[in-house]
Amino acid sequence: MAPPAPQSGILLVDKPQGITSHDVVARARRALGTRKVGHAGTLDPMATGLLVLGVGASTRLLTYVVGLGKEYRATVRLGASTVSDDADGEVVAWAPSRTVSDAAIDAAFAGQVGDVQQVPSAVSAIKVDGRRAYARVRAGEDVELAPRSVTIESITRTAEPRRLVVDGHDVIDVDIVVRCSSGTYIRAIARDAGTSLGVGGHLTALRRTAIGPFAVTEAVDGASLPDERPELLGAAATAERLFPVVRLDAVGAVALSQGKRIPVEHSDTAGPVAAIAEDGRLIGLVRVDRGIARTLVNFPTDGAEG
Repeated sequence: MAPPAPQSGILLVDKPQGITSHDVVARARRALGTRKVGHAGTLDPMATGLLVLGVGASTRLLTYVVGLGKEYRATVRLGASTVSDDADGEVVAWAPSRTVSDAAIDAAFAGQVGDVQQVPSAVSAIKVDGRRAYARVRAGEDVELAPRSVTIESITRTAEPRRLVVDGHDVIDVDIVVRCSSGTYIRAIARDAGTSLGVGGHLTALRRTAIGPFAVTEAVDGASLPDERPELLGAAATAERLFPVVRLDAVGAVALSQGKRIPVEHSDTAGPVAAIAEDGRLIGLVRVDRGIARTLVNFPTDGAEG
């Protein structure tokens, strides 16, 4: 009997707190029995929420997921600054926050909405002269990163600010929802809000709730891996969420899988179009120019995509 075709598809995982994204990838590999698992962006160990993993041939789709917009739920603590801009780092400064008004807090977040130049947190994976920034910080070096262009669509406060006393210091905890472009650092939003208010700030909780069309409510619990074999979202179903679709008859599907250019009934597009066969298989991603489809990325046609 022939061995079963390798699985292919997208796995949505709700990452638990306290483990790395690479730990989740390792668990998925064991659960699925394959080494070919990649990710479309990591989360810090402190954070929870949505990870998008590609399995088998569907790792080819991850390129198109990485740059999608994201949604996060976060808690920002004003009145304390940490070395990492989150709760995993040592507190380096406290500042009285009792007089900070709710209106001032809202203004501090509103000032970060739009197309902005954001300085990433120094404790990040960005490389500086070949070494990760976080490694340089942990070695005692002062690290200054260049600002990056990001788009923050909205920062919405979801509850009244909570005024607390922590370790004898007045602080304010603020729950927010952030919708933003890829590359945005939520820790930096917390830090910059605190800086603008003159009291410092850092992140105490972070949960990623969506990446593009994928929501954490669809995800499997990462704590259940690798004990349970998770169900994948197939390559074709994933592509239908990400791209416009052109349907192929049997002849067209075979021709495109052989690398030929074929006529299709679809308007011209600059970006990818998902070419899907009558039997539901994703044949490839194509570009359509003057009614002719040309392959950008091909996919297996032996049923291996799941």
